Amino acid sequence: MSRNVVFAPDEFYHLYNRGTEKRNVFGTKADYERFLALLYLSNGTSAIHIDNLRQQIKRGRTLLEIMKEFDREKSLVDIGAYCLMPNHFHLLVQEKSEGGISKFMQKLLTAYTMYFNTSRVRTGALFQGKFKATHATDDKYLAYLISYIHLNPVKLIEPKWKETGIAHRTRALSYLEKYQYSSFPDYIGQVRPQQAIINKSALPPYCESLLDFKKAVREWLDYHKDDL
Repeated sequence: MSRNVVFAPDEFYHLYNRGTEKRNVFGTKADYERFLALLYLSNGTSAIHIDNLRQQIKRGRTLLEIMKEFDREKSLVDIGAYCLMPNHFHLLVQEKSEGGISKFMQKLLTAYTMYFNTSRVRTGALFQGKFKATHATDDKYLAYLISYIHLNPVKLIEPKWKETGIAHRTRALSYLEKYQYSSFPDYIGQVRPQQAIINKSALPPYCESLLDFKKAVREWLDYHKDDL
């Protein structure tokens, strides 16, 4: 949870933040889609020209169309997993070169805050201070993070699942498969433009098995049984 974390190339980190005063930062489909597009557009050494982006959207171009044609030049990070929730986000990111994570997050959060404030005619901070970060120091914690991030949306249909367990696993799995604001669909074989956001090959090979729903739940539970 500390921002005293020192980012190092080739290491994985869990990055997250929530809205100021726990307010929602995603309220419409357009909000989610803008953040998803920015996950891709911000992950590069080339600049994002916000005015140009606005003009293209006004001309009827979709964000996914813009993503396909945007030249990022060199990516700053590898995104292994992500999930957007109404009032917060989770990212699992690997730093590619020194300073990559900081540059990526600065571009991402600045661009999204500008979009959100303009669309709501508001000013001021959108998120609770600086983004938070934890270092995935070992394989067990990395496995837990992948499971934790992808299981997050279950809370929207079973708010107490972490305390009481998932009551309806078939329903929960179906919900996760249909939830389009997470990288889970990309790992279970769905073909969609958003898959360009992540780099699955950056994760260790054993991580692919974690996308089995039952194993993901088990990883989450086992980690907490050890009180780590």
